[in-house]
Amino acid sequence: MIEFFFDCSSPWTYLAFHNIQPLATELGEDITWRPILVGGIFNTVNPTMYETRAKPVPAKQAYMLKDLADWARVAGLKIKMPPTVFPVNAVKSMRGCCWVQEQAPDKLVPFATAVFEAYWGDDQDVSQEAVLTKICERVGIDPAAFFAGIGEQATKDRLKSNTDEAIRRGAFGSPTIYFEKTDMYFGNDRLPLLRAAIIRKKDGKAWS
Repeated sequence: MIEFFFDCSSPWTYLAFHNIQPLATELGEDITWRPILVGGIFNTVNPTMYETRAKPVPAKQAYMLKDLADWARVAGLKIKMPPTVFPVNAVKSMRGCCWVQEQAPDKLVPFATAVFEAYWGDDQDVSQEAVLTKICERVGIDPAAFFAGIGEQATKDRLKSNTDEAIRRGAFGSPTIYFEKTDMYFGNDRLPLLRAAIIRKKDGKAWS
């Protein structure tokens, strides 16, 4: 079993979210999607992320943008750093993922995909209700029910519970991926390692 802890405010998460689906299908593995609030993780265990954003290393920043463009090209995705709103407040969209997962599980992936595309592809501020309304309409979710649902305490608690669990299990960012509960992988570029772990398990081999 693959567990995928994710926050739509990360472009690397967008890549991994997209790339892990065909990997899981090919290898016959199910994915359990776990929406989180990555800011909660940063605040608790990885506050240096904010320092890095405030004082980026110019050469490293330039390479990161190239790296992101290269990965997006390979994945066939439209990804660019949002010129107007970054970082974005993802609370409503991630509560939305929790609510959609509970109410209409088959629409979680389309909803999250639409959030990723709106923010990382079209520079739309997904913290705004007008943007989320259009996303809901696009994937066949009633906006009124959606906004009522993400305001419920149970939805808020579910997002916090997922985030707290990720922290307890060693996460320090998004995406954090677990195979067979304890085998952790972080980031899109670790998917080849995840693939290798799955194949080794299917072949009845253990890591030495």
